[in-house]
Amino acid sequence: MGVQFVMCITFLLLLTYGLAAAAAPPMAMPGCNGRCGNVSIPYPFGMTTAGCYLNDWFRIVCTGNDSSARAFLPSINMEVLKIKFHNRYYDGDYYSYYEPGIIRVKMPIISSSNCTSTVPRNGSVGVNMTGSPFYFSSYRNKFISVGCNNMAVMADSDPTVLVGCNSDCDKKTMIEREAKCSGFNCCQTTVPYGNQVFNVTFKSTDEKDQGIEECKYAFLAEEGWFDSNITNPSNEVPHLEYVPVALEWTASNFTIIDKTEAARRKASWYPTKYGAWYYYCRYGYEGNPYLNTGCQDINECENDNNRCPDKADCENKDGGYSCEKRKTRWKIAIIVICTSFGVLFLLLITWWLYKVIKKRNKIKLKQKFFKRNGGLLLQQQLSSNENNVQKAKLFNSKELENATDRFNENRILGKGGQGTVYKGMLIDGRIVAIKKCNTVDEGNLEQFINEIIILSQINHRNVVKLLGCCLETEVPLLVYEFIPNGTLFQYLHEENEDFPLLTWDMRLRIATEIAGALSYLHSAASLPIYHRDIKSSNILLDDKYRAKVADFGTSRSVAIDQTHVTTLVYGTFGYLDPEYFQTSQFTEKSDVYSFGVVLIELLTGEKPVSSMRSQEGRNLSTYFVHSLKENRLFDILDTQVSKDGNKDEIMTIANLAKRCLHFNGKKRPTMIEIMMELEGVQKISPIQPNFEELEYVENEEMGP
Repeated sequence: MGVQFVMCITFLLLLTYGLAAAAAPPMAMPGCNGRCGNVSIPYPFGMTTAGCYLNDWFRIVCTGNDSSARAFLPSINMEVLKIKFHNRYYDGDYYSYYEPGIIRVKMPIISSSNCTSTVPRNGSVGVNMTGSPFYFSSYRNKFISVGCNNMAVMADSDPTVLVGCNSDCDKKTMIEREAKCSGFNCCQTTVPYGNQVFNVTFKSTDEKDQGIEECKYAFLAEEGWFDSNITNPSNEVPHLEYVPVALEWTASNFTIIDKTEAARRKASWYPTKYGAWYYYCRYGYEGNPYLNTGCQDINECENDNNRCPDKADCENKDGGYSCEKRKTRWKIAIIVICTSFGVLFLLLITWWLYKVIKKRNKIKLKQKFFKRNGGLLLQQQLSSNENNVQKAKLFNSKELENATDRFNENRILGKGGQGTVYKGMLIDGRIVAIKKCNTVDEGNLEQFINEIIILSQINHRNVVKLLGCCLETEVPLLVYEFIPNGTLFQYLHEENEDFPLLTWDMRLRIATEIAGALSYLHSAASLPIYHRDIKSSNILLDDKYRAKVADFGTSRSVAIDQTHVTTLVYGTFGYLDPEYFQTSQFTEKSDVYSFGVVLIELLTGEKPVSSMRSQEGRNLSTYFVHSLKENRLFDILDTQVSKDGNKDEIMTIANLAKRCLHFNGKKRPTMIEIMMELEGVQKISPIQPNFEELEYVENEEMGP
């Protein structure tokens, strides 16, 4: 009887365990349908009644029956293919990474107006989800354009972001680019983070084809889907009406879970880069944190998410588990005996090994970092340029850690695309700026070594001096002289009592110093050097407000008989040479164009790109040229320039800036000519400007 009772109790416990393990935690609102065909609908999404979804943004309309049913999201007018909840994933070592909530939808392909197709087209109508909780996923999607001689540009809500790509159809391009979408009749590029607007502008890249209308396509597509399903874009895309696109979603703008309620629901949260929050279940729990029922405990003992040697040793706990090892007498005896006889010996051996291994590992780690951070590449470059490169000092990691108080956030001077710059003090009392790369990958590594080589060749009073580098740390470091007075951009565009107003004489001197530094780089250095990123934020001012050109991470040195370098288009919108953008060939005249934009900033005090100006005048260079055409130069000048400046000098500098912005790079002046003209304005009495040259020539000058 007792045996039967025990067996009955055991059966009931096992049955209860099985039911608990089989019952998945609810994802939809209780009493609401949580599925439309093959699409699972978790709350805050929902169907049927208003209580089943958070608000109208998340309302799902289901059409059809059973497996043929289709889910639609009326708030953004798109068909839903899949809804994935945001979650936090863990690997075997309990390290975690975040996966945002993803909603996979069908998005139409945008085509040029002259396209004829057998499938319905949406024309040039874009998508605008501003104000919604949905964002185009930057890491899952790609911007893709199909068509010959096509430059497709994707516009979003931020006018300073320029995203686009070029494609053509000549045989040379087809041979050079073997990938299916790398420039021959098809190109692709990444999508900016946090974008909610998608519009496309088509433009022919060949001037001969400006009047010939060819069918062009552009769209966003999920990268994995495109790579797996499209083999010949030019043949397959014209027959597609929609492509799958991944949208990130968040409900934090419409619901807030306080700490107490989050703890009850076993939930946590993390922020996105665009200001929203993702709620997710804590480690050891699963379910829907947006529901009142919250997250429920995972029974790790019923799956493979435990590390117990024997499943019988596993004991489930709230939010985790433990492995209770069965200890027998013989195991205990062996452990006690082995421990008693071996403890003294192990202590002595361990202490000796600790000392030896620690010293060896420290040496190996430094050698590993040295190789990974490009030490061998730097040594090769230095040995091949012995006559041209001055060897910079190699700092040790401990010295730079002490100099920056272990890279304290309070010591940060600024952050850029290649790294973070810290203020530090060396042992000898010198104040320095230490640049720390963001990540260690092949792209940043080449830029880092490139910057060392280029800066080692430069010895000019208006170029930031490189003091040395450190390669034995986890990420590479550069040590520069410290420039105390910030950037030219701050003085021109930021209102702050710490930044005094720049007089006309100061602006003229700064322009002359920048021109002198660029002239040196182009002509006087051992090898000509193209900076490739001249802008006011890369011009530093020292304690006497003298200009110092900085940030050579994207610069390139060229052979003496070389006229240009062909690279992927890189630069800052507003400063980018339009000729370089079209040809991908960077010349010394591309630096001249960027310098011309800086000259306009000094004259007008305006930013290179501003949404405060009219649509056609958002680009400063276009705004400036149009103002010259309409004889409104003195209406757009900075107040300080109008107050201090000599009219003839201002007209001379405006004429010089106009010539720097010429659409044809060959007709722009060289930096030597620019420097001599600026020095002439400073040292000699004001020269009479040529007013005929200031006239706007529509066929030659740059358009918007």
